[in-house]
Amino acid sequence: MGVEWSRRSLTGPVVSHPLPSSAPPGSWMMTSLQISAWSPESLVCTRVFHDGCLRRVGYIQGDSAAEVTETANTETGWSCHYCNNLNLLLTEEEMYSLTETFQQCKVIPDCSLTLDDFLRYRHQTAKRGDSDRALSEEQEEQAARQFAALDPEHRGHIEWPDFLSHESLLLLQQIRPQNSLLRLLTVKERERARATFLARGSGSTISEAECRRAQHSWFCKRPPDASSCSVSVSHVGPIADSSPASSSSKSQDKAPLPTEPESRFVDWPTFLQENVVYILAARPNSAAIHLKPPG
Repeated sequence: MGVEWSRRSLTGPVVSHPLPSSAPPGSWMMTSLQISAWSPESLVCTRVFHDGCLRRVGYIQGDSAAEVTETANTETGWSCHYCNNLNLLLTEEEMYSLTETFQQCKVIPDCSLTLDDFLRYRHQTAKRGDSDRALSEEQEEQAARQFAALDPEHRGHIEWPDFLSHESLLLLQQIRPQNSLLRLLTVKERERARATFLARGSGSTISEAECRRAQHSWFCKRPPDASSCSVSVSHVGPIADSSPASSSSKSQDKAPLPTEPESRFVDWPTFLQENVVYILAARPNSAAIHLKPPG
């Protein structure tokens, strides 16, 4: 029996336990007058949720509610179930294209992928439309590094949601013009990007080296063993030196990159263009790095 494909099978249900039909529209989301200390607010968007409603739709489980709320109110932040799902950024046409690719490459939805599976898929996608084309040794090594970034806990496989987020980002990079990607950023993301630009630059420009470092800085993830909570978190933007997460993230944020002569300086619009896809990639709560920057 063939695998039945649909947008739902790729993304999973956004709402697994609907609210009662008698619930008024929008009752699962809070207004600014209803916000309280136990109401997690998304780091990416302006939505604020009752923790009970998030539990009802299956987004938080067990005893994770208190930690999600606490994390949402820190610099580390938390993404709601809409922002967490990068697949929702795709249009219907883009989703159809991605689904067709998965079908042709015999990728089974909702299944994890090993390194061999991932490399085989990369080889198959490289050959689409040109059977003689194959990944170079350098491209295969790059794919292996991306797999490692998607498997931060070194379990030997990557989960389906992480793989789907990665492929969604690649498709957005290939199809969307730069201005279209920029329109996907929220006000909060633009504000954090601007703060990073000003902190790392001098006046109206930033060096190329600092621009590359900024691409890495969005992925300051909490260590997997930091808590038993099933919901991992990510940080989008710079972490202050006084932040509790600062000591654990400094080594990653300031990881040495290949040293090159600083040949150019970039202005704010260019900085945003060169960082936009990595800002989007840092949205999910997963500890995986869904699009590894070069270097």
